[in-house]
Amino acid sequence: MAIAAFKVGNHEDATVLCNRDDFISSCSKLSLMHLIPDRMKQVFLTGSFTLALFANIATAQDLPQSQVPSSVVNSFQESFPTAFDVEWELDGENYKVEFETGILGKDHDAWYDKTGRLIRHKEEISKDELPQKVLARINSDFSGYRIDDVKKIAEGNTTTYTLELKSATQEWKVAFDSEGNVLRKVAD
Repeated sequence: MAIAAFKVGNHEDATVLCNRDDFISSCSKLSLMHLIPDRMKQVFLTGSFTLALFANIATAQDLPQSQVPSSVVNSFQESFPTAFDVEWELDGENYKVEFETGILGKDHDAWYDKTGRLIRHKEEISKDELPQKVLARINSDFSGYRIDDVKKIAEGNTTTYTLELKSATQEWKVAFDSEGNVLRKVAD
């Protein structure tokens, strides 16, 4: 019968003696944390804390409207006077506002720079609001697909339309320009 001796961690009292036959049954019952050196635990915990901190900084931060510059709030209220359920976030250096309009609560997202200039606007639309050229492209290239989750995105002088196309066997996320050209097609 062979005897194995090893240290667990760097503690003298943590030495374990096991014979070959009961190594798995006795020795494997030890807490795995005893097998990890203290320095490695410190590095792991410090790394986890740092990652959590940076993940929190990298994501958008909710803001009360009182902390949004008045130029941004005024520009928003002029552009969307009927908006309700308004929520502000700081997204990098820009201000993002999520809100709803209309009786059915159509979803919108808008991004403003710190001077109050509208940079990007994304709104939920119905498939009936898609340009005829986009509908024609869908009918020719995606015949038999159902249209879902339609969004109109205006950024500068460019307008794009994103949507999901679903059949019994496939799902696509597709982006079109106003002329019906496919800008991006990704399997969903």
